[in-house]
Amino acid sequence: MERNIEYPCISVVIPTLNEAENLRHVLPLIPSIVSEIILVDGHSTDNTLTVVEELSSTIRPPIRIVKQVNKGKGDALRLGFAVSTGDIIVTLDADGSADPREIPLFVEALIRGNDFAKGSRCIRGGDSHDFTRMRRLGNYGLRILVNMLFWARFTDLCYGYNAFWRYCLDYIEIDCDGFEIEALIHLRAHKANLKIIEIPSVEYRRIYGKSNLHAFRDGWSVLRTIVRERSKNSSSLPRQTHITTSYYIIDRSTVSEETVV
Repeated sequence: MERNIEYPCISVVIPTLNEAENLRHVLPLIPSIVSEIILVDGHSTDNTLTVVEELSSTIRPPIRIVKQVNKGKGDALRLGFAVSTGDIIVTLDADGSADPREIPLFVEALIRGNDFAKGSRCIRGGDSHDFTRMRRLGNYGLRILVNMLFWARFTDLCYGYNAFWRYCLDYIEIDCDGFEIEALIHLRAHKANLKIIEIPSVEYRRIYGKSNLHAFRDGWSVLRTIVRERSKNSSSLPRQTHITTSYYIIDRSTVSEETVV
């Protein structure tokens, strides 16, 4: 869905670690409305960088490779945000689990007046082909806890497909390094009273390789992040006046009217 309108400058930040074969599928699907791709490489030992250099001549958005000094997804995103130049920043996984062709849906939601667009696998129009029973239960339990403690209405907490205006970074400090980064970003966006909208998104199984995600260990890290965030600035938490909204998308070639969760 790319309409004949003038889009703002859009940066897509992709943390990657040994994702050469997956990037062959992901990068060509990034839509032409994107202005730049920031690929943050976390010490890959395969031919990730070679593949990216090969693809760079065939892909419209220019690709900038940034090499991590430290480790972790949170650190990679922090570095990617710092070097990106876009008015809008999109976070995208490198493993093929998120469809880059959904990016225009996120961008349009921002253009229509929202500050932060977060993907959700758990609302009408979204889905996951990679939820194990443990991951599904964990995501559900953490989401319920967050909604109770923070007066939020999130339908998905730990999904990393997001888009937001650059000014949101003034309110979202990235001070963690692991997979808890998604929960941290969502919580701080909510605590800052940013206008958040949820976009239905379909999560697929990674195309090649094995995930670095460990459900129990990373779930525990998310829980600790929730507890820490609840103890900070709790008196300024949004109340019922701050409502997370959603697009319900049935025909993914169009965007239906906005509805409230």
